Amino acid sequence: MNSISVLNIDLFQGGKNTSDFYFSTLKNHLIVGHRHLEKPHRHDFYATILFTQGKGIHEIDFQKYDVSAGSLFFMSPGQIHSWELSPDIDGYIFFCSQDFYEIHYVSQKLRSFPFFGSVHFPRKLQLNDFHLKEYLSVVGELEKEYHSQNLMKNGLILSLLSQVFIRSTRLFSKDFDHFSSSAGLSYFKHYQDFEDLVEEYFDKEKSVAFYASQMNISSKHLNRITQTVVQKTATDLITERVILEAKRMLIYLDESLGEIAFRLGFEEYSYFVRVFRKSSGMTPTQFIKFYKS
Repeated sequence: MNSISVLNIDLFQGGKNTSDFYFSTLKNHLIVGHRHLEKPHRHDFYATILFTQGKGIHEIDFQKYDVSAGSLFFMSPGQIHSWELSPDIDGYIFFCSQDFYEIHYVSQKLRSFPFFGSVHFPRKLQLNDFHLKEYLSVVGELEKEYHSQNLMKNGLILSLLSQVFIRSTRLFSKDFDHFSSSAGLSYFKHYQDFEDLVEEYFDKEKSVAFYASQMNISSKHLNRITQTVVQKTATDLITERVILEAKRMLIYLDESLGEIAFRLGFEEYSYFVRVFRKSSGMTPTQFIKFYKS
């Protein structure tokens, strides 16, 4: 069985002592890491990418995003991505492991930032000229510190990372009013708990009642939470997670359609096809032909 390649920070470090944080310009990153980036792949770290020039398409978990100057992307471990970029592309890219950040910030988890905390949250933030200038100032300091041997180097790197993440959360929150209240933040925390459970059980459990029971709340309240945070029902979100995994497996794994359906908890292949078609607008076979054409 073929598998989707998982890249770790060590592949890009070029002999540096630490494997917990990586920083590079996009031009250099694409040159040094090109052999790792030719095919769609996933990471085992948290990644931030800021484009400063050029154009292209960045695809993350089958969602295509336009790339231009000021495009800022966030990716969590496990997400599959690939891109097609113009020759003049440039910008900055930096990775950090969960331990690197959370050992120092015990009360601030990376998943507390909405763009790292939910697979259903947008991956892209488009910066205007004013905000891009602000970010470039912080990222410039981050680049300088990464290449230094200064005292308390990691402490300043972590502080600058937090600035990027907090600024981004504030800009995202302008489009998502529910994050600005304490009640909204509480709902988001419950929503993350739900997503964690879905991630663990989606191939076995498909009922809302199961997840509500695990969270000690009613199915009605769980739906209220999901509708508030992402404007979708709990059933929709469970199905979307199953279908996302199905798409990954259909494109990147060498298994039969029946084997994939069985692995995702469908006893009948015909039912899997109906669910896939309802969610994607096409059958699994049509999806494969469309995506690989």
